[in-house]
Amino acid sequence: MRIFGVLGLAVLAALVGGCAPPAGQTRSGPLALVQTIALDGVSGRLDHLAVDVQGRRLFVAAVANGTVEVIDLAAGKRTATIKGLKAPQGVCYIPELDRLAVACGGDGTVRFYDGRTFQPAQVIGLGADADNVRYDPAARRVWVGYGSGGLAALDPETAAVIANVKLKGHPESFQLEKNGKRIFVNVPTAQAVAVIDREKAAVVAEWPVKAAVANFPMALDETHGRLFIGCRTLPRLLVYNTESGEMAAEAPCAGDADDIFYHAAARRIYVTGGLGKLGQGGLDVFAQGDANHYTRLAEIDTALGARTSLFVPDFGRLYVAAPRLLLSTAEIRVFAAPSP
Repeated sequence: MRIFGVLGLAVLAALVGGCAPPAGQTRSGPLALVQTIALDGVSGRLDHLAVDVQGRRLFVAAVANGTVEVIDLAAGKRTATIKGLKAPQGVCYIPELDRLAVACGGDGTVRFYDGRTFQPAQVIGLGADADNVRYDPAARRVWVGYGSGGLAALDPETAAVIANVKLKGHPESFQLEKNGKRIFVNVPTAQAVAVIDREKAAVVAEWPVKAAVANFPMALDETHGRLFIGCRTLPRLLVYNTESGEMAAEAPCAGDADDIFYHAAARRIYVTGGLGKLGQGGLDVFAQGDANHYTRLAEIDTALGARTSLFVPDFGRLYVAAPRLLLSTAEIRVFAAPSP
């Protein structure tokens, strides 16, 4: 059975905030808010996050502030800021090189920084709207989405472009198989998911997205062959079979979603969106019964505009970026995930 009933107009509900419970409070509780880390002086929208697991550091792309904020997770505070960036959107830490890659939408560059001193290293210009960044540790390649339809593979040591794949529109979130050679890419303007063979650097399939519109975030469950896609209009979580390319399930989810993560050990899916039910941001938790059946366990209120996040399995923590909109300061809200 496919789940989940008809979705109401969540955007209208989001305009009514007076009866919302305190930010971070969960109604049914598989995640617990355990810490808040202030980002004083950071204004505007926050974009994507990355982690240095060994060094216990979190990197936050503060797109509207023109900075990348560096947080010491052990100390629970910001310890450094990389300034002077033009709309940093995607950020990626490369542990083998202790290097940080930052994709800047404002000038279309990807900038590499020393992971200790944060001094600039190489800079490469890709084109307009450099956005999401992923690292392929097996091939030691950094993949970056950019422009009106491009996905580029970079050598993180030299910043040379190794491959460039043309797409039918600007790529949003994309995911790389660990045990295969495919990349799945959300292309919302084409209302499709592009499937790339990264050895051939070519699109080998295209799956239409018909159940909803504006497919932005994405997560991958490689074990069960399922791809999770978040759509903003109307807000839906779509589940695709990665072998057939067919949709296997769907569910209503938080509005303005920009990040999805699959918690493999607990078989949970976490979706963060900037518009929840009652005027806050929303964090939805889904349980995976089997590959085709999902149940929404909780709707957690966060903060308006808190649509980006990062789940770190090594720590069992979900980090949610809450911008300074209705808050006195921007902050990172840290949620503890259940033990398997």
